[in-house]
Amino acid sequence: QVQLVESGGGLVQPGGSLRLSCTASAITLDYYTIGWFRQAPGKEREGVSCTSVADGTTYYARSVKGRFTISRDNAENTVYLQMNSLKPEDTALYYCTAGDYYCKGHVIAEYDYRGQGTQVTVSS
Repeated sequence: QVQLVESGGGLVQPGGSLRLSCTASAITLDYYTIGWFRQAPGKEREGVSCTSVADGTTYYARSVKGRFTISRDNAENTVYLQMNSLKPEDTALYYCTAGDYYCKGHVIAEYDYRGQGTQVTVSS
């Protein structure tokens, strides 16, 4: 059974950093396009970042560009989202997705699998 499990969320002060992990079982993430989403209470889901399986290109939402970095560790079958200079508006549930598709800009076009998410709270 395929599972994506996110970890690394938590409470951090504005300006701080967190590194989210997305680890998979039963699939090899290196074979998939990976997309990160976030959703805050009362708000629509927002695509945060996407990394394409086709050529490794990475994309970011304008709101996080320059602060967030998506990367793969194939040996660990894990995709990371490094988040720096965090702001209160980054507070949300973050989850990863995997699909045999492409990135439509910073949003994965479609996905086959998603994790349950990890909560990120940025507050002083």
